[in-house]
Amino acid sequence: MSTILRAMTRDGSARAYVINSTDIVNQAVNYHNTSPTATALLGRLITATSVMGTMLPEDGCSITVAIRGNGSAGTTLCVSDYYGNVKGYIANPCADKPLKPNGKLDVSGIVGGGILSVSKDVGDEVPYNGNIELVSGEVAEDIAQYYATSEQTPTLCALGVLVGKDYKCQASGGVFIQLLPFPDEDVITKLEENAKKLSNVSNLFDQGLSNEDVLKIALEGIEYDLFDELEVNYKCDCSRERTERALLSLGKIEVEKIFKEQKDEGKDELITLDCHFCNKKYEFTKEQALKLFNK
Repeated sequence: MSTILRAMTRDGSARAYVINSTDIVNQAVNYHNTSPTATALLGRLITATSVMGTMLPEDGCSITVAIRGNGSAGTTLCVSDYYGNVKGYIANPCADKPLKPNGKLDVSGIVGGGILSVSKDVGDEVPYNGNIELVSGEVAEDIAQYYATSEQTPTLCALGVLVGKDYKCQASGGVFIQLLPFPDEDVITKLEENAKKLSNVSNLFDQGLSNEDVLKIALEGIEYDLFDELEVNYKCDCSRERTERALLSLGKIEVEKIFKEQKDEGKDELITLDCHFCNKKYEFTKEQALKLFNK
């Protein structure tokens, strides 16, 4: 079970989030069969997006976070709801690189240069969209830069994914700490000192530490109050109805063209649409597809 612990410093200087995302990252690995480096990339973005979802103003809102790089991974995209339930995909799940000289997975190597984009659907007619150029391609630094430039919110972001020898996620998690208006300078100083201990956050969870244990490290020397702890899941909300809308968006002429090409090649007249997030397949016969357009 993946969980997010939420807290706030007692003086109101900052709010903090700690997530153990091991289970949701492993669910993504099961769906997408990712290489070790792709697991680290997708896992970090899933972890961050889940936390960012819990910052949305109300139920029914959603957030989409995408890294659109020119490296071998292509686009990596994740979506979270207000409760932190998340789904994600990576364009090239086989993207991989040799380990860095320090023995760490080369996430920035498969990302390359590009942009980080954030889209928030909060019920307005036009969603909020923010884009920044990637700072490092390592995800955590890019998320922190997004908050600093697009939302003017100083943010400490630590993310980690430990991949085991079996290519599964052995441990995964993250820490978000955001400064609130008029923070105490002593609190800022202590947060900066404590941040050095979060450089390998996945290792902390691999050692068996709980969310609150990690929070104590992040807020050492600072009084705080716990807010709540949420259970979060990898949750794909695809459905046949949504897939029907995607099919209709192709247009009747294009769909008829596909069926004609299949018939000319002696193939079954069948259109199959896959969900990017969970790989579920939805099949439409010619009769079913044309019936949708006639409706």
